[in-house]
Amino acid sequence: MKKINLSITGCMGRMGQQLIKSSKKDKSIKLYSLTEGKTISKKIYNIKPQLNTRDAFRNTDVIIDFTIPKCTFEVLKIASKLKKRVVIGTTGFTKKEEDLIKSYSKKIPILKAGNMSMGINLLMYLTEITSSVLGYKYLSKVFEVHHKHKKDYPSGTALMLGKGIAIGKNKDFYKLLGKKYLNKKSFPYGNKINFNSIRKGEIIGEHEVLFSSGKEIIRLNHEAFDRALYSEGALTAAKWLMNKKSGFYSMRDLMNFK
Repeated sequence: MKKINLSITGCMGRMGQQLIKSSKKDKSIKLYSLTEGKTISKKIYNIKPQLNTRDAFRNTDVIIDFTIPKCTFEVLKIASKLKKRVVIGTTGFTKKEEDLIKSYSKKIPILKAGNMSMGINLLMYLTEITSSVLGYKYLSKVFEVHHKHKKDYPSGTALMLGKGIAIGKNKDFYKLLGKKYLNKKSFPYGNKINFNSIRKGEIIGEHEVLFSSGKEIIRLNHEAFDRALYSEGALTAAKWLMNKKSGFYSMRDLMNFK
């Protein structure tokens, strides 16, 4: 069986490093190239990191991107010209940027997820169902905790769960987007979806969706203990994308949720 040539962007970042480790354990993957937003002199597994250029991606099969939005669009611009598949785990995009990513998917296969964990994507599915069943008598909010190095808030996963609430109510998420709190001990429910983000220590990731009627509270939560969850999910996404035509995909498609 021919191995899949894989390129990893943001190779010096926390997820980039984890992806490298996981890819080296996967016998169906060949680590083809590594890129970073600045010049890196040292080699990693005998591969010298490059900048995001055509040469870096020329003979790859699929690119996995865990960087920042600016870098993601550098990658997409090149990938669309070279007709390369892209898995996007980067978060922090605006609505306009989300729409731009979808426009690129008309040319190449793109799988984008705010979280590559199978468990989190199941939580997303359960959030949609719960929101739909409970309806408007229940207010909702999203709580998340990550390590102190994470810059964006709310996390891409928290926003994804917020979208799950909106989908369940058959509403535009951006019209239901409420206040975004940082490091608050408590935060209120509201007519819109409020978020509270905690940044501390080296916590990998905790997410909780809460629904309240004032008489009861329903909690849906997920806690990650190992960053390999995300890298293994991203590699599964990369392999799944190999047989797909141009289009915009999610982990929901991979997991075959209706």
